Amino acid sequence: MSNLDNQAFWMPFSSNQAFKENPRMLVSAKDMHYITDNGQNLLDATSGLWCVNAGHCRPKIVEAIQRQANLMDYSPAFQMGHKDAFTLANRITNLAPGHLNHAFFCNSGSEGVDTSLKIALAYHRATGESSRTVFIGRERGYHGAGFGGISVGGITTNRKAFGSMLPRVDHLPDTHNIQHNSFSRGQPKWGAELADELEKRIISLHDASNIAAVIVEPLAGSTGVLVPPIGYLEKLRQICDKYKLLLIFDEVITGFGRTGPCFAADAVGVVPDMMIIAKGLTNGAVPMGAVLTRQDIYETIVNNSTPDTIEFFHGYTYSGHPLATAAALATLDTYEEEGLFTRSQEMSPYFEEAIHSLREFPNVIDIRNMGMVAGIELEPKVSSNTTLAYKAFLKCYDKGLLIRTTGNTIALSPPLIITKSQIDEIVEILGSALIEIDQ
Repeated sequence: MSNLDNQAFWMPFSSNQAFKENPRMLVSAKDMHYITDNGQNLLDATSGLWCVNAGHCRPKIVEAIQRQANLMDYSPAFQMGHKDAFTLANRITNLAPGHLNHAFFCNSGSEGVDTSLKIALAYHRATGESSRTVFIGRERGYHGAGFGGISVGGITTNRKAFGSMLPRVDHLPDTHNIQHNSFSRGQPKWGAELADELEKRIISLHDASNIAAVIVEPLAGSTGVLVPPIGYLEKLRQICDKYKLLLIFDEVITGFGRTGPCFAADAVGVVPDMMIIAKGLTNGAVPMGAVLTRQDIYETIVNNSTPDTIEFFHGYTYSGHPLATAAALATLDTYEEEGLFTRSQEMSPYFEEAIHSLREFPNVIDIRNMGMVAGIELEPKVSSNTTLAYKAFLKCYDKGLLIRTTGNTIALSPPLIITKSQIDEIVEILGSALIEIDQ
Protein backbone atom coordinates (compact mmCIF):
# COMPACT_ATOMS: atom_id res chain seq x y z
CA MET A 1 0.00 0.00 0.00
CA SER A 2 1.46 3.36 -1.02
CA ASN A 3 1.78 6.32 1.38
CA LEU A 4 -0.90 8.16 -0.59
CA ASP A 5 -3.33 5.29 -0.06
CA ASN A 6 -3.07 5.12 3.72
CA GLN A 7 -2.52 8.72 4.86
CA ALA A 8 -6.13 9.94 5.16
CA PHE A 9 -7.11 7.60 8.02
CA TRP A 10 -5.94 8.96 11.40
CA MET A 11 -5.72 5.71 13.31
CA PRO A 12 -6.79 5.47 16.98
CA PHE A 13 -4.37 4.42 19.74
CA SER A 14 -1.73 3.66 17.10
CA SER A 15 1.71 4.77 16.01
CA ASN A 16 0.48 6.20 12.72
CA GLN A 17 3.95 6.86 11.37
CA ALA A 18 5.25 3.36 12.09
CA PHE A 19 2.12 1.61 10.84
CA LYS A 20 1.91 3.53 7.59
CA GLU A 21 5.55 2.76 6.91
CA ASN A 22 4.88 -0.97 7.38
CA PRO A 23 1.11 -1.68 7.34
CA ARG A 24 -0.50 -4.79 8.79
CA MET A 25 -3.74 -5.23 6.88
CA LEU A 26 -6.53 -7.68 7.66
CA VAL A 27 -8.93 -8.67 4.88
CA SER A 28 -11.22 -11.35 6.33
CA ALA A 29 -11.94 -13.40 9.44
CA LYS A 30 -13.52 -16.70 10.41
CA ASP A 31 -13.91 -18.37 13.80
CA MET A 32 -10.46 -18.20 15.47
CA HIS A 33 -8.49 -16.57 12.63
CA TYR A 34 -7.95 -13.40 10.67
CA ILE A 35 -6.56 -13.50 7.13
CA THR A 36 -3.99 -10.84 6.22
CA ASP A 37 -3.63 -9.17 2.84
CA ASN A 38 -0.70 -11.46 2.02
CA GLY A 39 -2.80 -14.57 2.71
CA GLN A 40 -1.41 -15.40 6.17
CA ASN A 41 -3.63 -17.08 8.77
CA LEU A 42 -3.47 -15.10 12.02
CA LEU A 43 -4.62 -16.92 15.15
CA ASP A 44 -6.60 -14.39 17.18
CA ALA A 45 -5.52 -14.55 20.83
CA THR A 46 -7.23 -11.25 21.71
CA SER A 47 -10.83 -11.63 20.48
CA GLY A 48 -10.23 -8.67 18.18
CA LEU A 49 -10.12 -6.05 20.93
CA TRP A 50 -11.59 -8.10 23.80
CA CYS A 51 -14.92 -8.22 21.95
CA VAL A 52 -15.28 -11.21 19.59
CA ASN A 53 -16.05 -13.68 22.38
CA ALA A 54 -17.91 -16.16 20.15
CA GLY A 55 -15.37 -16.12 17.31
CA HIS A 56 -15.45 -14.32 14.00
CA CYS A 57 -18.23 -14.15 11.39
CA ARG A 58 -20.56 -16.56 13.16
CA PRO A 59 -23.44 -17.46 10.79
CA LYS A 60 -26.34 -16.68 13.12
CA ILE A 61 -25.03 -13.19 13.88
CA VAL A 62 -24.19 -12.42 10.24
CA GLU A 63 -27.63 -13.56 9.08
CA ALA A 64 -29.42 -11.53 11.76
CA ILE A 65 -27.64 -8.34 10.72
CA GLN A 66 -28.34 -8.95 7.03
CA ARG A 67 -32.00 -9.70 7.69
CA GLN A 68 -32.47 -6.58 9.82
CA ALA A 69 -30.68 -4.31 7.32
CA ASN A 70 -33.15 -5.45 4.67
CA LEU A 71 -36.16 -4.97 6.97
CA MET A 72 -35.48 -1.66 8.76
CA ASP A 73 -32.12 0.08 8.67
CA TYR A 74 -32.75 2.68 11.38
CA SER A 75 -35.31 3.52 14.03
CA PRO A 76 -35.16 6.61 16.29
CA ALA A 77 -35.16 5.92 20.02
CA PHE A 78 -36.49 9.33 21.11
CA GLN A 79 -40.21 9.08 21.92
CA MET A 80 -40.59 5.87 19.88
CA GLY A 81 -39.02 2.46 19.63
CA HIS A 82 -38.81 -0.93 17.97
CA LYS A 83 -39.55 -4.34 19.45
CA ASP A 84 -36.01 -5.77 19.46
CA ALA A 85 -34.71 -3.02 21.76
CA PHE A 86 -37.22 -4.00 24.45
CA THR A 87 -36.65 -7.71 23.89
CA LEU A 88 -32.90 -7.24 24.22
CA ALA A 89 -33.24 -5.17 27.40
CA ASN A 90 -35.28 -7.96 28.97
CA ARG A 91 -32.78 -10.64 27.94
CA ILE A 92 -29.75 -8.75 29.23
CA THR A 93 -31.32 -7.84 32.55
CA ASN A 94 -32.43 -11.45 33.01
CA LEU A 95 -28.76 -12.46 32.66
CA ALA A 96 -27.54 -9.77 35.06
CA PRO A 97 -27.09 -10.43 38.78
CA GLY A 98 -29.24 -8.96 41.52
CA HIS A 99 -31.75 -6.24 40.70
CA LEU A 100 -29.94 -4.81 37.67
CA ASN A 101 -33.15 -4.84 35.71
CA HIS A 102 -33.11 -1.72 33.53
CA ALA A 103 -30.90 -1.15 30.48
CA PHE A 104 -29.97 2.22 28.95
CA PHE A 105 -28.50 1.64 25.48
CA CYS A 106 -25.54 3.47 24.00
CA ASN A 107 -22.92 2.68 21.36
CA SER A 108 -19.70 1.88 23.21
CA GLY A 109 -18.08 1.39 26.57
CA SER A 110 -16.90 5.00 26.54
CA GLU A 111 -20.47 6.25 26.13
CA GLY A 112 -21.60 3.77 28.74
CA VAL A 113 -19.20 5.23 31.31
CA ASP A 114 -20.35 8.79 30.71
CA THR A 115 -23.96 7.60 30.86
CA SER A 116 -23.42 5.86 34.20
CA LEU A 117 -21.83 8.97 35.71
CA LYS A 118 -24.78 11.10 34.59
CA ILE A 119 -27.26 8.56 35.96
CA ALA A 120 -25.44 8.70 39.31
CA LEU A 121 -25.73 12.48 39.45
CA ALA A 122 -29.39 12.41 38.40
CA TYR A 123 -30.18 9.77 41.02
CA HIS A 124 -28.65 11.70 43.90
CA ARG A 125 -30.37 14.89 42.74
CA ALA A 126 -33.69 13.04 42.71
CA THR A 127 -33.12 11.80 46.27
CA GLY A 128 -32.44 15.32 47.49
CA GLU A 129 -28.67 14.79 47.88
CA SER A 130 -27.45 16.96 45.03
CA SER A 131 -24.20 17.66 46.93
CA ARG A 132 -23.03 14.17 45.90
CA THR A 133 -20.96 15.08 42.83
CA VAL A 134 -17.52 13.55 43.58
CA PHE A 135 -16.54 10.45 41.59
CA ILE A 136 -13.97 7.93 42.75
CA GLY A 137 -12.04 5.98 40.11
CA ARG A 138 -8.86 3.99 40.44
CA GLU A 139 -5.25 4.46 39.41
CA ARG A 140 -4.45 2.47 36.26
CA GLY A 141 -8.16 2.18 35.56
CA TYR A 142 -9.44 2.39 31.99
CA HIS A 143 -12.95 3.64 31.35
CA GLY A 144 -12.88 4.61 27.71
CA ALA A 145 -11.80 7.74 25.90
CA GLY A 146 -14.51 10.30 26.73
CA PHE A 147 -13.79 13.14 29.13
CA GLY A 148 -15.80 11.43 31.86
CA GLY A 149 -13.96 8.17 31.28
CA ILE A 150 -10.47 9.64 31.31
CA SER A 151 -11.38 11.68 34.40
CA VAL A 152 -12.29 8.64 36.49
CA GLY A 153 -9.71 6.53 34.65
CA GLY A 154 -6.14 6.42 35.84
CA ILE A 155 -3.85 5.70 32.89
CA THR A 156 -1.45 8.64 32.62
CA THR A 157 -0.95 8.53 28.85
CA ASN A 158 -4.71 8.79 28.30
CA ARG A 159 -4.95 11.94 30.45
CA LYS A 160 -1.79 14.01 30.19
CA ALA A 161 -2.51 15.84 26.90
CA PHE A 162 -6.07 16.92 27.55
CA GLY A 163 -6.03 19.54 30.29
CA SER A 164 -9.08 20.06 32.50
CA MET A 165 -11.38 17.12 33.07
CA LEU A 166 -14.26 16.52 35.49
CA PRO A 167 -13.44 18.76 38.46
CA ARG A 168 -14.31 16.56 41.45
CA VAL A 169 -12.60 13.20 41.03
CA ASP A 170 -10.31 11.16 43.24
CA HIS A 171 -8.66 7.77 42.76
CA LEU A 172 -8.14 4.61 44.75
CA PRO A 173 -4.71 2.96 44.48
CA ASP A 174 -4.41 0.20 41.90
CA THR A 175 -4.21 -3.41 43.04
CA HIS A 176 -1.04 -4.42 41.20
CA ASN A 177 1.77 -5.66 43.45
CA ILE A 178 4.36 -8.06 42.05
CA GLN A 179 6.19 -8.27 45.39
CA HIS A 180 3.17 -9.89 47.06
CA ASN A 181 1.29 -11.45 44.15
CA SER A 182 3.68 -12.43 41.35
CA PHE A 183 2.62 -15.49 39.35
CA SER A 184 -0.72 -15.75 41.14
CA ARG A 185 -3.23 -18.12 39.61
CA GLY A 186 -6.68 -16.60 39.65
CA GLN A 187 -7.45 -13.99 42.29
CA PRO A 188 -4.33 -13.15 44.35
CA LYS A 189 -4.44 -13.61 48.11
CA TRP A 190 -2.91 -10.26 49.05
CA GLY A 191 -4.53 -6.88 48.53
CA ALA A 192 -8.06 -6.82 49.96
CA GLU A 193 -6.89 -4.15 52.40
CA LEU A 194 -6.29 -1.75 49.50
CA ALA A 195 -10.05 -1.20 49.46
CA ASP A 196 -9.77 0.37 52.92
CA GLU A 197 -8.30 3.47 51.25
CA LEU A 198 -11.83 4.36 50.22
CA GLU A 199 -12.92 4.77 53.83
CA LYS A 200 -9.68 5.80 55.54
CA ARG A 201 -8.43 8.41 53.07
CA ILE A 202 -10.95 9.30 50.39
CA ILE A 203 -14.16 9.48 52.43
CA SER A 204 -12.26 11.21 55.24
CA LEU A 205 -11.02 13.78 52.73
CA HIS A 206 -14.21 14.48 50.76
CA ASP A 207 -16.91 13.37 53.24
CA ALA A 208 -19.39 10.73 52.11
CA SER A 209 -22.14 13.33 51.69
CA ASN A 210 -20.26 14.69 48.69
CA ILE A 211 -19.43 11.39 46.93
CA ALA A 212 -21.72 10.15 44.16
CA ALA A 213 -20.16 6.88 43.06
CA VAL A 214 -17.15 4.59 42.92
CA ILE A 215 -16.34 3.15 39.49
CA VAL A 216 -13.93 0.24 38.96
CA GLU A 217 -13.28 -2.57 36.52
CA PRO A 218 -13.72 -5.86 38.39
CA LEU A 219 -10.68 -7.00 36.43
CA ALA A 220 -8.63 -4.17 34.91
CA GLY A 221 -7.84 -5.22 31.34
CA SER A 222 -6.36 -2.45 29.22
CA THR A 223 -3.83 -1.48 31.88
CA GLY A 224 -2.30 -4.97 31.85
CA VAL A 225 -4.73 -7.54 33.29
CA LEU A 226 -4.89 -6.66 37.00
CA VAL A 227 -6.87 -9.37 38.75
CA PRO A 228 -8.88 -8.34 41.85
CA PRO A 229 -7.46 -9.68 45.14
CA ILE A 230 -9.67 -12.06 47.10
CA GLY A 231 -12.06 -9.98 49.21
CA TYR A 232 -11.19 -6.63 47.58
CA LEU A 233 -14.42 -6.05 45.66
CA GLU A 234 -16.43 -7.37 48.60
CA LYS A 235 -14.86 -4.68 50.80
CA LEU A 236 -15.64 -1.95 48.27
CA ARG A 237 -19.26 -3.13 48.26
CA GLN A 238 -19.44 -3.04 52.08
CA ILE A 239 -17.96 0.46 52.29
CA CYS A 240 -20.23 1.80 49.56
CA ASP A 241 -23.25 0.34 51.35
CA LYS A 242 -22.15 1.87 54.66
CA TYR A 243 -21.91 5.39 53.22
CA LYS A 244 -24.63 5.11 50.53
CA LEU A 245 -22.22 5.45 47.61
CA LEU A 246 -23.17 3.92 44.27
CA LEU A 247 -20.82 1.17 43.10
CA ILE A 248 -20.36 0.97 39.32
CA PHE A 249 -18.69 -2.00 37.62
CA ASP A 250 -17.17 -1.38 34.21
CA GLU A 251 -17.65 -4.82 32.64
CA VAL A 252 -16.97 -3.75 29.06
CA ILE A 253 -14.10 -6.26 28.87
CA THR A 254 -15.15 -8.80 31.51
CA GLY A 255 -18.76 -9.26 30.39
CA PHE A 256 -20.12 -12.26 28.49
CA GLY A 257 -17.99 -15.14 29.67
CA ARG A 258 -14.51 -13.65 29.82
CA THR A 259 -14.00 -14.54 33.48
CA GLY A 260 -16.11 -17.70 33.34
CA PRO A 261 -19.74 -16.82 34.19
CA CYS A 262 -21.62 -14.25 32.15
CA PHE A 263 -20.26 -11.36 34.23
CA ALA A 264 -17.29 -10.87 36.55
CA ALA A 265 -19.82 -9.77 39.17
CA ASP A 266 -21.06 -13.36 39.12
CA ALA A 267 -17.50 -14.70 39.35
CA VAL A 268 -16.69 -12.72 42.50
CA GLY A 269 -20.17 -12.73 44.03
CA VAL A 270 -20.51 -8.94 44.23
CA VAL A 271 -23.50 -7.10 42.76
CA PRO A 272 -22.89 -3.45 41.79
CA ASP A 273 -25.52 -0.73 41.58
CA MET A 274 -24.76 -0.16 37.91
CA MET A 275 -22.93 -2.21 35.32
CA ILE A 276 -21.48 -0.99 32.01
CA ILE A 277 -21.39 -3.51 29.17
CA ALA A 278 -20.36 -3.40 25.49
CA LYS A 279 -17.88 -5.36 23.30
CA GLY A 280 -19.07 -8.96 23.76
CA LEU A 281 -22.70 -7.81 23.80
CA THR A 282 -22.75 -7.93 19.98
CA ASN A 283 -19.61 -10.06 19.55
CA GLY A 284 -17.99 -6.92 18.12
CA ALA A 285 -20.13 -7.14 14.97
CA VAL A 286 -21.99 -3.82 15.45
CA PRO A 287 -21.05 -1.10 17.97
CA MET A 288 -23.28 -1.24 21.04
CA GLY A 289 -23.13 -0.67 24.77
CA ALA A 290 -25.52 -0.45 27.71
CA VAL A 291 -25.72 0.62 31.33
CA LEU A 292 -27.64 -1.75 33.57
CA THR A 293 -29.11 -0.17 36.70
CA ARG A 294 -30.88 -1.21 39.87
CA GLN A 295 -34.67 -1.03 39.86
CA ASP A 296 -34.76 1.73 42.47
CA ILE A 297 -32.30 3.94 40.55
CA TYR A 298 -34.57 3.89 37.51
CA GLU A 299 -37.72 4.40 39.59
CA THR A 300 -36.23 7.23 41.65
CA ILE A 301 -35.26 9.23 38.56
CA VAL A 302 -38.42 8.48 36.58
CA ASN A 303 -40.95 8.79 39.42
CA ASN A 304 -39.52 12.10 40.65
CA SER A 305 -40.39 13.72 37.35
CA THR A 306 -43.70 15.20 36.24
CA PRO A 307 -45.72 12.87 33.99
CA ASP A 308 -45.43 13.52 30.24
CA THR A 309 -42.00 15.11 30.63
CA ILE A 310 -38.56 13.76 29.75
CA GLU A 311 -37.18 12.38 33.01
CA PHE A 312 -33.51 12.06 31.99
CA PHE A 313 -32.09 14.43 29.39
CA HIS A 314 -29.55 12.10 27.91
CA GLY A 315 -29.29 9.66 25.02
CA TYR A 316 -27.79 8.96 21.60
CA THR A 317 -29.02 8.97 18.02
CA TYR A 318 -28.09 5.31 17.77
CA SER A 319 -29.31 4.07 21.17
CA GLY A 320 -30.82 0.63 20.55
CA HIS A 321 -29.98 0.74 16.83
CA PRO A 322 -31.88 -2.00 14.93
CA LEU A 323 -28.74 -3.58 13.47
CA ALA A 324 -27.08 -3.57 16.88
CA THR A 325 -30.05 -5.14 18.64
CA ALA A 326 -30.28 -7.80 15.93
CA ALA A 327 -26.58 -8.58 16.37
CA ALA A 328 -26.91 -8.65 20.17
CA LEU A 329 -29.90 -10.99 20.20
CA ALA A 330 -28.16 -13.38 17.79
CA THR A 331 -25.00 -13.17 19.88
CA LEU A 332 -26.87 -14.09 23.06
CA ASP A 333 -28.46 -16.99 21.16
CA THR A 334 -25.00 -18.16 20.09
CA TYR A 335 -23.61 -17.97 23.62
CA GLU A 336 -26.58 -19.94 24.93
CA GLU A 337 -26.86 -22.56 22.19
CA GLU A 338 -23.14 -23.34 22.25
CA GLY A 339 -22.81 -23.15 26.03
CA LEU A 340 -19.90 -20.73 25.72
CA PHE A 341 -19.98 -19.49 29.31
CA THR A 342 -19.80 -23.07 30.55
CA ARG A 343 -17.07 -23.75 28.00
CA SER A 344 -15.13 -20.75 29.30
CA GLN A 345 -15.19 -22.20 32.80
CA GLU A 346 -14.19 -25.63 31.55
CA MET A 347 -11.28 -24.34 29.43
CA SER A 348 -9.93 -21.91 32.04
CA PRO A 349 -7.80 -24.45 33.99
CA TYR A 350 -6.09 -25.66 30.79
CA PHE A 351 -5.54 -22.06 29.67
CA GLU A 352 -4.09 -21.16 33.08
CA GLU A 353 -1.68 -24.09 33.09
CA ALA A 354 -0.52 -23.37 29.55
CA ILE A 355 0.06 -19.67 30.12
CA HIS A 356 1.96 -20.23 33.37
CA SER A 357 4.30 -22.60 31.52
CA LEU A 358 5.93 -19.41 30.16
CA ARG A 359 7.13 -18.47 33.64
CA GLU A 360 10.81 -19.30 33.04
CA PHE A 361 11.04 -17.69 29.60
CA PRO A 362 13.35 -14.70 29.09
CA ASN A 363 12.27 -11.37 30.66
CA VAL A 364 9.00 -12.70 32.13
CA ILE A 365 8.56 -11.11 35.58
CA ASP A 366 4.91 -11.94 36.23
CA ILE A 367 1.97 -13.93 34.88
CA ARG A 368 -1.59 -13.35 36.08
CA ASN A 369 -4.88 -14.78 34.93
CA MET A 370 -8.58 -15.10 35.63
CA GLY A 371 -10.97 -17.10 33.51
CA MET A 372 -10.06 -16.77 29.84
CA VAL A 373 -7.84 -13.72 30.21
CA ALA A 374 -4.15 -13.53 31.05
CA GLY A 375 -1.38 -10.96 31.36
CA ILE A 376 2.32 -11.71 30.89
CA GLU A 377 4.45 -8.87 32.22
CA LEU A 378 7.95 -8.43 30.86
CA GLU A 379 11.00 -6.58 32.11
CA PRO A 380 10.57 -2.84 31.49
CA LYS A 381 13.35 -2.72 28.92
CA VAL A 382 13.08 -0.28 26.05
CA SER A 383 15.02 -0.53 22.78
CA SER A 384 14.65 2.22 20.16
CA ASN A 385 11.53 3.53 21.96
CA THR A 386 9.98 0.05 21.71
CA THR A 387 9.07 -2.07 24.74
CA LEU A 388 9.85 -5.77 24.78
CA ALA A 389 6.13 -6.45 24.77
CA TYR A 390 5.65 -4.53 21.53
CA LYS A 391 8.62 -6.32 19.99
CA ALA A 392 6.91 -9.57 20.94
CA PHE A 393 3.71 -8.34 19.25
CA LEU A 394 5.56 -7.72 15.99
CA LYS A 395 7.37 -11.06 16.18
CA CYS A 396 4.15 -12.96 16.93
CA TYR A 397 2.35 -11.26 14.05
CA ASP A 398 5.04 -12.44 11.64
CA LYS A 399 4.62 -15.95 13.06
CA GLY A 400 0.83 -15.98 12.61
CA LEU A 401 -0.38 -14.98 16.08
CA LEU A 402 -2.27 -11.84 17.13
CA ILE A 403 -1.60 -10.70 20.69
CA ARG A 404 -2.27 -7.37 22.43
CA THR A 405 0.22 -5.33 24.38
CA THR A 406 -0.19 -2.57 26.92
CA GLY A 407 2.98 -1.06 28.32
CA ASN A 408 5.22 -3.94 29.35
CA THR A 409 2.39 -6.48 29.46
CA ILE A 410 1.17 -8.95 26.85
CA ALA A 411 -2.59 -9.43 27.21
CA LEU A 412 -4.35 -12.56 25.99
CA SER A 413 -8.15 -12.93 25.74
CA PRO A 414 -8.98 -15.48 23.03
CA PRO A 415 -12.48 -16.23 21.74
CA LEU A 416 -14.32 -18.69 23.95
CA ILE A 417 -14.54 -21.22 21.09
CA ILE A 418 -10.78 -21.82 21.35
CA THR A 419 -9.55 -25.44 21.46
CA LYS A 420 -6.79 -26.91 23.61
CA SER A 421 -4.58 -27.35 20.54
CA GLN A 422 -5.02 -23.66 19.71
CA ILE A 423 -4.07 -22.72 23.28
CA ASP A 424 -0.94 -24.84 22.82
CA GLU A 425 -0.25 -23.03 19.55
CA ILE A 426 -0.52 -19.63 21.25
CA VAL A 427 1.96 -20.66 23.94
CA GLU A 428 4.37 -22.22 21.45
CA ILE A 429 4.49 -19.16 19.19
CA LEU A 430 4.62 -16.71 22.08
CA GLY A 431 7.38 -18.69 23.77
CA SER A 432 9.51 -18.72 20.62
CA ALA A 433 8.93 -14.97 20.19
CA LEU A 434 10.08 -14.30 23.77
CA ILE A 435 13.29 -16.23 23.10
CA GLU A 436 13.96 -14.44 19.84
CA ILE A 437 13.45 -10.90 21.13
CA ASP A 438 15.94 -11.66 23.91
CA GLN A 439 18.73 -12.44 21.45
